[in-house]
Amino acid sequence: MDRRTDLLTGRPASEDDRPPERADAARNRAKVLRAAAGLFATRDPRTVTMDDIARAAGVGRGTLYRRYPDTGSIAVALLDEHERDLQERLLRGEPPLGPGAPPGERLAAFYAAMVALLEAHGHLLLGAESGSSRFTTGAYGFWRAHLRALLVAGDVPDPDAMTDALLAPLSAEVYAHQRERGLSPERIAAALAELTRRTLPGATPEA
Repeated sequence: MDRRTDLLTGRPASEDDRPPERADAARNRAKVLRAAAGLFATRDPRTVTMDDIARAAGVGRGTLYRRYPDTGSIAVALLDEHERDLQERLLRGEPPLGPGAPPGERLAAFYAAMVALLEAHGHLLLGAESGSSRFTTGAYGFWRAHLRALLVAGDVPDPDAMTDALLAPLSAEVYAHQRERGLSPERIAAALAELTRRTLPGATPEA
């Protein structure tokens, strides 16, 4: 299995096969994540470099690169807990976000949940989108699989082409641009609910 396609956890498929982490490595990892979180929260995440993180964490470049190839992978690690929580609610939570509601209602609920995630952790998502990281994470694969299943259930033509188009508005860069223009999270969620209604006309989603 490709290490980037574990859709149930959003984590690298081989991560659980790693040997136990040494105490010093665990301390360095915690320092790196803490330093990166601070930098991402106080600066434009797209301007943060690996050297910035190494200096803030007080670790050498070699120590940093042994675990993380780039800043996007560090942002992905910081996002892991938040994204896995949403994945769990999609798989086993109450409807309409979880199973049991019509596809249109589930899509609108997913959009609303993603807007909440973007509002709370948009700086990390923006950092995770650097380079091609957005499309190679397990989380993006999970969102894509979830949306495709909803489109198939709703008999939407060509779900493979439609899925990425419906995920595009959830780009952290798009969301940050909308917020900078003065759009509220409620207006953005309402627009996405309208997009849901037009994609799945038989549904009556609520923002």
